[in-house]
Amino acid sequence: MINQINFKTSHGGSREEGYIDFSASVNPYPPEWTDEMFERAKKISTFYPYYEKLEEELSDLIGEPITITAGITEALYLLGVWMRGRKVIIPKHTYGEYERISRMFGGRVIKGPNDPGKLAEFVERNSFVFFCNPNNPDGKFYREKEMKPLLDAIQDTNSILILDEAFIDFVKKPESPEGENIIRLRTFTKSYGLPGVRVGYVIGFVDAFRSVRMPWSIGSTGVAFLEFLLKDNFKHLRKTLPLIWKEKERIEKELKVKSDANFFIMKVREGIIEKLKENGILVRDCKSFGLPGYIRFSVRRREENDKLINILRKTLNT
Repeated sequence: MINQINFKTSHGGSREEGYIDFSASVNPYPPEWTDEMFERAKKISTFYPYYEKLEEELSDLIGEPITITAGITEALYLLGVWMRGRKVIIPKHTYGEYERISRMFGGRVIKGPNDPGKLAEFVERNSFVFFCNPNNPDGKFYREKEMKPLLDAIQDTNSILILDEAFIDFVKKPESPEGENIIRLRTFTKSYGLPGVRVGYVIGFVDAFRSVRMPWSIGSTGVAFLEFLLKDNFKHLRKTLPLIWKEKERIEKELKVKSDANFFIMKVREGIIEKLKENGILVRDCKSFGLPGYIRFSVRRREENDKLINILRKTLNT
């Protein structure tokens, strides 16, 4: 008998064409070499996509040993191998996939506060602790000083901290704590604006992750992406992130919102999601995060942001 898992999560990103998609929090400026990358992917698609050499080169570029995965999502599933029967602590308002995967693999889920200091009080010996930094959906980023109580609790109890840093590239002057009990999850999906290209990486426990990951998981497109990424040497991020930060600051002033990432949440009146869709705009309903009455929207290009700002300001005034 195969039992169904009765826990579902919702994700941003539209399946409908013809809309300005603010629901997916990705870089609105894709790399200039995207077309060349896809041509390269076609050429190598008749071969099995081995990428060990690229993995070593990316480790050198990052400055730490890493494990390449098919986005952060594959890394989360790999974590399930070690979760069975373990206490898994998850903040209340965060990415829903943590809870679904924990339950799938037999983890004992405990929900706690989103604050790292308060969450530290829930940590017991040999726990798994998920923490998204900056957090999805509110964009709050905690610096190492603010993270210290949780980091100390992890160390004192021989627990594991799974630090999801999917949006850390969008944070100005980011900090990322290191430690032998910390697993850091990163992805290029967001910062390169290519959510269909599933490439991410894990920092920490390299041998353990490489021993359980799927072979060829990133496919020929992922391999081609890595080849161009290594040549690019993060020039694309240095070019586009300042554009995003400039627009982010403008949105903060116009709509009186605040975030450390490339997206915001806002409390809105009923019907605003439908109103925005009528005007060709899609945003994320935050009910799945346990935040009914809130929407999440990303930072896009100036002309697109103008359209969103104008509609939201009209509704705020009424």
